[in-house]
Amino acid sequence: MFDSNSYQRFGDKQNSAFFEEYLFRVLTERDRCGLTDMIGGIEALLIAVEPGKSLEYIAELALMTPYHYLVTLDGPKHMTHVLRIDMNSPDILLREIKVPDYTDLFRSLNDQYPIGARRPHSRYLGEILRVTDRLDVVAMQQEREFRFLTMGQLTELDLPLNFSVSKPSPYTQNVVGYMERSSEGIRVYKHGVSTIMADAQAAYERGKIMQEHIGVKDMLMPIDHLATRVYSQNREAALLEYLALSSYYYWGSYDIKDQNSSTNVTKNVRGDPESMSPAKVFTANNLPYCVNHLDKLPSPTESFVRNYGPRLHHMALTVTDGQTNGMENIDFVVGAIASQGKRFLLDTVGSREEGLKQIFSSASDFSSLIIEYVQRFDGFQGFFARDNVAHLTFAAGLEEGVQAKSTE
Repeated sequence: MFDSNSYQRFGDKQNSAFFEEYLFRVLTERDRCGLTDMIGGIEALLIAVEPGKSLEYIAELALMTPYHYLVTLDGPKHMTHVLRIDMNSPDILLREIKVPDYTDLFRSLNDQYPIGARRPHSRYLGEILRVTDRLDVVAMQQEREFRFLTMGQLTELDLPLNFSVSKPSPYTQNVVGYMERSSEGIRVYKHGVSTIMADAQAAYERGKIMQEHIGVKDMLMPIDHLATRVYSQNREAALLEYLALSSYYYWGSYDIKDQNSSTNVTKNVRGDPESMSPAKVFTANNLPYCVNHLDKLPSPTESFVRNYGPRLHHMALTVTDGQTNGMENIDFVVGAIASQGKRFLLDTVGSREEGLKQIFSSASDFSSLIIEYVQRFDGFQGFFARDNVAHLTFAAGLEEGVQAKSTE
């Protein structure tokens, strides 16, 4: 039996007494009732793009990540492209709506926000977690007042019918889904007609040929973490909600005071490497926007949420440790990918002495998601360096701030 409260705590962010009390109680009760044992790591990531944009995004991911195009699930309303690294890392299920003016639950989330509404179908939807008994897990979560989409709603939303999916979170607007699979079983998505699309295969091959040509193929590793931005008042509730729905534990929180924000990390309780089940990060302002006119502090995180909505901000991928052509691998990767027209928000930040280097790409034109690259040196186990996060947050805020002003 797991003890999800036994892990070492990191960080300097001061949480409320409410959070500390309910963190202990939520994890203790989750362990006691067996949910921690029944819920595994992340099986798949759900990402939606605009009509006609999935092929370009497949090519972009083939260049910038280790993902491979596997198959397309042709459903009534969506083409869902399955991208896979291997069975040890989460899949990406890339959804493209067939009818541009189609409106559903997920589009309605985008329509509330000025920049989010510009790409009404583009958003990260959430994660699907592996479970040993899907119906039992859902029944236990429903007893805890978590709400799930009905079978009719899954059909209406054109989602695989071997999923159970929560309703979007009021805190993150992401969903959490469950999929039953044994540790030895193959992931199978019961949805639509499986086909290998010639144009999707061609887009994938175009990206992979370029990835190999520029010499970065063997340096790009699976996803390290997924970072969601939420409103300041929802930070603690978002953490507690995800911990209740998953088998993750609270790793800790760091206060990034000069950017008026905090970075809050949860990790898989089984100790699996992040390549198998990425860490989940929640970033929030320290102070809400409604009082910031008094202190006039930087507010990149809350500005992002006000313009895009609470949502996933970036996916971070690991770059192998080492040097190529006299430079750190991450610097070689960034230079090579930038030579193909992909933009980055700043130079790499960090150093071997600090333990890691990091960088943000510009947001994708197709999914609105940022790719982060992380190189850890000499087996460094830390999650980030404080100065790195401050620089990354500031750079992202500059780009998003310029966009925000253009909408007003």
